[in-house]
Amino acid sequence: MAAQVEYVKLAQTLPAKLLKFFARYPPVPMLPAGGHDTVDATPVATSTNDSSVDPNPNHSEPTFRTSLAPSDRPNPFKPHKHPETGRWHDPVYSLRRQADLVKLARANGVEELLPFTVKGSEEGTKRREEQGLRVKGTGVGQRVKGKAWERTMKSRLEKRRQAMLGMPTLVQKWKQLGPSYKNVQHFSPVYQQPIRRFAIAFKARKSPQLASNLRPKPFPQGLRYCSYNRNISIAKDDVTGTSMDASNGREVLPANVKPLHYDLTLEPNFEKFTYEGKVVIDLEVKEDTKSISLNSLEIDIHSTSISAGGSEITSSPKVTYNEDTQTTTVDFDKSIPAGSKAQITQTFTGQLNDKMAGFYRSSYKQNGTTKYLATTQMEPTDARRAFPCFDEPALKAEYTITLIADKHHTCLSNMDQVSETEVESTMTGGKRKAVTFRKTPLMSTYLLAFIVGELNCVETNNFRVPVRVFATPDKDIEHGRFSLELAAKTLDFYEKTFDSQFPLPKMDMVAIPDFSAGAMENWGLVTYRVVDLLFDAKTSGASTKERIAEVVQHELAHQWFGNLVTMDFWEGLWLNEGFATWMSWYSCNKFYPEWKVWQSYVTDTLQGALSLDSLRSSHPIEVPVKRADEINQIFDAISYSKGSCVLRMISKYLGEETFMEGIRRYLKKHAYGNTKTEDLWAALSDASGKPVDKIMDIWTKNVGYPVVTVNEDTGSDNTIRVKQNRFLRTADVKPEEDKTLFPVFLGLRTKDGVNEDLTLSEREQEFKVPDKDMFKLNADHSGIYRTLYSPARLEKLGQAAKEGLLTVEDRAGMIADAGALASSGYGKTSGVLSLVKSFQSEPEFVVWSELLSRISSLRSAWLFEAEPTRDALKSFQCSLVSSQAHSKGWTFAPDEDHIQAQFKALLFGSAGLSGDEEIIKAAQDMFAKFKAGDRSAIHPNIRGSVYAIVLRNGGQEEYDAILHEYQTASDADERNTALRSLGRAESADLISRTLSLPLSDQVKGQDVCLPLGGLRNEAQGVEALWKWMTESWEAIEKKCPPGLGMLSRIVQICTSGFTTDEQLKEVQGWFEGRSTKGFDRALEQSCDAVRAKAKWLARDRGDVEGWLKREGFLKDEGGKL
Repeated sequence: MAAQVEYVKLAQTLPAKLLKFFARYPPVPMLPAGGHDTVDATPVATSTNDSSVDPNPNHSEPTFRTSLAPSDRPNPFKPHKHPETGRWHDPVYSLRRQADLVKLARANGVEELLPFTVKGSEEGTKRREEQGLRVKGTGVGQRVKGKAWERTMKSRLEKRRQAMLGMPTLVQKWKQLGPSYKNVQHFSPVYQQPIRRFAIAFKARKSPQLASNLRPKPFPQGLRYCSYNRNISIAKDDVTGTSMDASNGREVLPANVKPLHYDLTLEPNFEKFTYEGKVVIDLEVKEDTKSISLNSLEIDIHSTSISAGGSEITSSPKVTYNEDTQTTTVDFDKSIPAGSKAQITQTFTGQLNDKMAGFYRSSYKQNGTTKYLATTQMEPTDARRAFPCFDEPALKAEYTITLIADKHHTCLSNMDQVSETEVESTMTGGKRKAVTFRKTPLMSTYLLAFIVGELNCVETNNFRVPVRVFATPDKDIEHGRFSLELAAKTLDFYEKTFDSQFPLPKMDMVAIPDFSAGAMENWGLVTYRVVDLLFDAKTSGASTKERIAEVVQHELAHQWFGNLVTMDFWEGLWLNEGFATWMSWYSCNKFYPEWKVWQSYVTDTLQGALSLDSLRSSHPIEVPVKRADEINQIFDAISYSKGSCVLRMISKYLGEETFMEGIRRYLKKHAYGNTKTEDLWAALSDASGKPVDKIMDIWTKNVGYPVVTVNEDTGSDNTIRVKQNRFLRTADVKPEEDKTLFPVFLGLRTKDGVNEDLTLSEREQEFKVPDKDMFKLNADHSGIYRTLYSPARLEKLGQAAKEGLLTVEDRAGMIADAGALASSGYGKTSGVLSLVKSFQSEPEFVVWSELLSRISSLRSAWLFEAEPTRDALKSFQCSLVSSQAHSKGWTFAPDEDHIQAQFKALLFGSAGLSGDEEIIKAAQDMFAKFKAGDRSAIHPNIRGSVYAIVLRNGGQEEYDAILHEYQTASDADERNTALRSLGRAESADLISRTLSLPLSDQVKGQDVCLPLGGLRNEAQGVEALWKWMTESWEAIEKKCPPGLGMLSRIVQICTSGFTTDEQLKEVQGWFEGRSTKGFDRALEQSCDAVRAKAKWLARDRGDVEGWLKREGFLKDEGGKL
């Protein structure tokens, strides 16, 4: 209680009137974490003697002039009625005392301790007079009595409670820090100003120099903090060692030191699954400090030492850990002055965990023996799980890595190896090798990587620096050739496109057996799931090849956009992921123009973004992130897909070459630094001369997108009226949710071409069209919006499509818009069904992909409807697709066209699963041959469809065969296809067997979701998923911790299949009272999706049944078609 002692010493020198006030009402009063009904601070009680103060060793309550018992006394920190007079009284801000107290405090040099000033009192009085809450001439402090004043006091209390809720008192903060309370860097910006006031008041007369040093200083203007808002409302306890960025409530480390270089040595132990580590961090001291805070998680720190200026400050500092914020704080007595260079050295032990996060273990089997390698996954905030560090993207530093391992192990890190020496290992007691890697350039912690294990390698010199692919010995390393050669070509292409050399001496890509994501862009050492890097043309189909190309080019784009130039903090994640997504499609189109990837972009990336962003629980592209455990939830279709769609839209607006010139300027200006979205807009504006920021900020900082309604009844032959409104899938937009006016690029297509110069920037505008006979908005669907036409216009566009006047993108996008709008109440679903049926002769794969996607959405919403209706929808799908499937066939030539191969596979699977007898028979014949040993009987393009069809129409025999394939296949793609298909089995026993897999040792942690997805296709599967999740919740949480992202996906799979309000209430009721930390956003998105389906059913249940009856797919009650 050093601070309280200081307080008492000061109090002994002050007049009694000030003592009485300060004792009862601590300066800058703050409510304790428990709320406003308890007081955590220990007030100093006073005696009636003006010259003495009772230190109050018994912690008695402040004296009140009342005869009430202590438990009945009013809380001195809140407005209350006087217990005897009945008058309202606000003790902290009482106007009766302010004038006298200010004069006394000013005379004694402690005015800054007061929570008010004379000016504040005068302004407050004037404001109350204007509001009619105070009568002039009634005397200081006399308020108007009655309900108006009572409401005012309650309002003031609520505002104050909201602002202070969860904030510990300063006394409590001092208890935490003890003698180090003068180091205000320990506190968040919220606390620094009031603590400085206390420090000044306590020390001013004893040490004027100290008081001067403690006076408030402006916050650093670098990338560490945004502007400081003193009035920020805190929702939870602040803690030592972190500070809240006031602009968005962000938790970040104190800015008193900055890391410059890490010297990190690690030695893994594959027997105990632990590792020993030592880190030496060179620091630049930005402010005088006696404390250093850094991030750590699940690490045991054995020793810590601090040095500065070539001499040791301490070898035994005070080290404390805060689990909630994942920070370790090191306190020491001797201050290190600003401008100095310091060094912190720590030794520690960590776990080679099985969470696929930090420095973790990954297993594989070779000749029946389980083997391990140690690898890393640092993004977003798991570098702290590997070693103590400053784990924020803006805190870039250089790294020198040393790995100690057995001699037969391969050691990899971001840079190339510079030395290998033999060392005595204290861990094993024998000799091992120490491999040291070249020092990295400036980079963020989340991009650091190191791997130790047995690995095979293929290499190419077709790029300026070596490019290598690594895999474990159980894999055929030659399957890495496709990715290897693609990477070399892509790096060369990116160097020329960005006019920027790849700055590292090598590029390694490694297939990891256990990997939570698809891939990770670690600088110079990219890690992948096996299935996303290794490609065997004999066992994998065209879609897998395209997926691998996309992933490889995505990760290599990050080497510039994300690694060389990095977002300032995680709300800028889209800068990384949105651009890498766009760039992967851009480069893929350059390398494989015959794949026509921009066509599938409309049905893949764009529709994924529009689907998620149509939910009320969506988020802006730039989403505020406060805590580490929130970050994983924004790695979603908004950051990736919508982010890339925004970039595609702006590239169309500026022109592709101008857009790329802006990118080149951006990379050149900010190389090795950190940026915000505004920096990208500035570069694009500079290259184009257009106000990009004014246009694009609206798209990135606001949630959602508009539906654009086209009205042709304008009284003019060549004018249309266009209006924009917020689009929600639940069709219940509130006025306050419809205030954003987006700049909508209309992209008007007519017979004369496309006019890209029209922009809807108001709520409603009129535009000229050359000819109303044929026009369409959003040419090629590069804009992020839905377009609502009249039924007559849709009919005309359908005819234009048949005449070849619309592109593939236009046709697919038009169908997508019509389906989404109907499901949201902007039209009738029967109209969409008629539109879909009219495209029965459509020749293009991408359009068919969207047609079947819309039918799939309809069938999933009708999943719990009466069986005749569900069967009728299934029959409609079969009638739509069967003739096309038979026409295309299901055999594949060795040189089969890439798109046609996918087209055949799509039609085959859709027809077979909707009941086409000929295709069912063909699938069963192929599977019988396959089971008998002919592995070539099923072509890779349709393997998944064949499995699904035979499971849907078979039983335990088929299930056992496919499960055996999962357990024994050597190729990852084959194993995944088998595991994913098991959910198609419909019997209760087989569903139960499928649900036993995810939590068993048979399924790797990375694959727990694969067997679950297929169960959502039938009502009994959806119900079984929910039952499994609720009964296995503890085991699920253990295998998939909330903060690591996998749990979000499981929750979505197990809840989003429901379709009724009753089921939604059951979901919400089950989670009520349970912590949803780490997956709350995913849960709310699932609930929104269920609400949307329930409302769709309520609107169009009869409409759909009527259409099915009219078209002959559903019998009426009399049994007639």
